Amino acid sequence: MKKTPANPRRRFALAALLGLIATPLAVTQASAQSFPDKPLRLIVPFPAGGPTDIVARPLGQLLSDSLKQPVVIDNRGGAGGSIGADLVAKSPPDGYTLIMATVGTHAINGSLYKKLPYDPVKDFTPIALVASAPVAVVVNPAQPYKSIGDLVSAANANPGKVAFGSAGSGTPGHLTGEMFAASAGVKLQHVPYKGSAPAVTDLLGGQIPMMFDPLQSVIANVRAGKLRALAISSTKRSPLLPDVPTLAEAGLKGFESTAWWAVFAPAGLPADVTAKLKAEVEKIARSDAFREKLGNLGVAPVTDAVNLADFQKAEIVKWGKAVKDSGAQVD
Repeated sequence: MKKTPANPRRRFALAALLGLIATPLAVTQASAQSFPDKPLRLIVPFPAGGPTDIVARPLGQLLSDSLKQPVVIDNRGGAGGSIGADLVAKSPPDGYTLIMATVGTHAINGSLYKKLPYDPVKDFTPIALVASAPVAVVVNPAQPYKSIGDLVSAANANPGKVAFGSAGSGTPGHLTGEMFAASAGVKLQHVPYKGSAPAVTDLLGGQIPMMFDPLQSVIANVRAGKLRALAISSTKRSPLLPDVPTLAEAGLKGFESTAWWAVFAPAGLPADVTAKLKAEVEKIARSDAFREKLGNLGVAPVTDAVNLADFQKAEIVKWGKAVKDSGAQVD
């Protein structure tokens, strides 16, 4: 039987279709192989000089050395980190725009704010958890509290009258205070400030008796003897204050609450670019160079293997409950 010659137009159309199918794959492979071939931008969703900036700058420098491309730190503060987070959420998923996310932007804000312009889970690709810091329970040395037991006893004897300060409603310090009260079965009076600095000033001056605040904000005053640290909120003692117990050791079994920092990219980042960034960022987080650059300010690198996506989901549940119990909400 004589074969019918293939229709040239059909042949051309089929070739074109196969080309269209193959092109995205080829482009993805090519971009992954060449990534990065231009500078990266690491968004810091808070002003320069703060804890997030302190973590981002050494990480950016080391990542630049590793990837052989500049990593530009871009501070975009405002709305509890939401402005910077939204900028990254709406950026192209090509690996060139990243965010130094915090427990606030990616675990607390979803419950705290009535309306967020971004979804902390759906709008991002998790890369790696890089650093954390416990919250410290600190008191003015003039106060009679020498231990967590003393504090709980005073709160039981005076329900709702023992005050604690924080950097503001919905901050890790405030919510850790609320989690502490719930765990200890006591009622405390929250006094919110506009940032750690004014709260610490009033604590030093005796206007408030105690405070819950991330360790890096108060450690200098603890070392100077101007504040007394009763406990910290992590599962392990801080090597910077080895004599200060954890809240779990002080009687609140299973208590754990830490501020943390992690790198995320926009949702839809190609798997191979994700894998490359994850490997590089995790290697940096475990390096002696990163630990040395963070110094002894209370922020510690995360060196354990952590699935960031699973960790974030658990943190959203934990902090969401704290927000609900506290009644805190921001428009």
